[in-house]
Amino acid sequence: MTKALQTMEWMTPGSNLNAYIQGASAIPILSVDEEKSLGESLFYNEDLDAARKLVLAHLRFVVHIARSYNGYGLPLGDLIQEGNVGLMKAVRRFNPEKGVRLVSFAVHWIKAEIHEFILKNWRIVKVATTKAQRKLFFNLRSAKKELEWLSQDEAKAIANDLDVELKDVMEMEMRLSSTDTAFDLSQDDDEDSSTYSPSVYLASNEIDPAEFVESHDSETDNNLRLKNAIKSLDERSQVILQRRWLDDKKQTLHELADEYGVSAERIRQLEKNAMLALKRQMQQ
Repeated sequence: MTKALQTMEWMTPGSNLNAYIQGASAIPILSVDEEKSLGESLFYNEDLDAARKLVLAHLRFVVHIARSYNGYGLPLGDLIQEGNVGLMKAVRRFNPEKGVRLVSFAVHWIKAEIHEFILKNWRIVKVATTKAQRKLFFNLRSAKKELEWLSQDEAKAIANDLDVELKDVMEMEMRLSSTDTAFDLSQDDDEDSSTYSPSVYLASNEIDPAEFVESHDSETDNNLRLKNAIKSLDERSQVILQRRWLDDKKQTLHELADEYGVSAERIRQLEKNAMLALKRQMQQ
């Protein structure tokens, strides 16, 4: 099935990335029943047309996740493309009988593919990020053709010629002389060398970065969905929820009842109905 899905050219972000994102956003979101029906057709009958519709309806979600990784300096189109591969893997394994929405199931597969792509393509220490560093980078690379390590006098001369600080020259010299090291050596490396793998001496007891990113993205998405769900309520329900649950100084049922000229029981009913409406919106 994956091979068949990969032949769909419209899934690959081309040169016109904005057009691709707009196209993905224009595809309607599936309802719970629609998603379940398509999932059953694929799961029991290997219906590739159902798989295509499931993938199409979730392309916007891949774009949303890929954008959260923009800070790594990799092309957004490449991140989206890798996320689409994860989405296809999730669709292939999706079991509608589990009672879980595809979007919740697919998060792991989409992020796993993006994480793998980042680890293969992102250099942790960027050599030249500022104008002064770029000037040093190119001038020192030229000088390094003839020089080994810079002496103090040579470093001072370069600093004066380029109008930069001496410490910047020495730092760039050190960075140009260093090499990239694999964070975690593969199983093919000998046992003794694995002792010096950065994954050993840079180990952290803090939360796993991937788990932190996933948790942060999930929290951000939930907050956005809650905000949109509140906006869908009528004005009175919004005010009641705001004053009962969100304001620093929360009001009582009786205070709101006096303001609206109704009973406290009526305010309680409105509050309950508003909470149920929010729950339905969040589950869609």
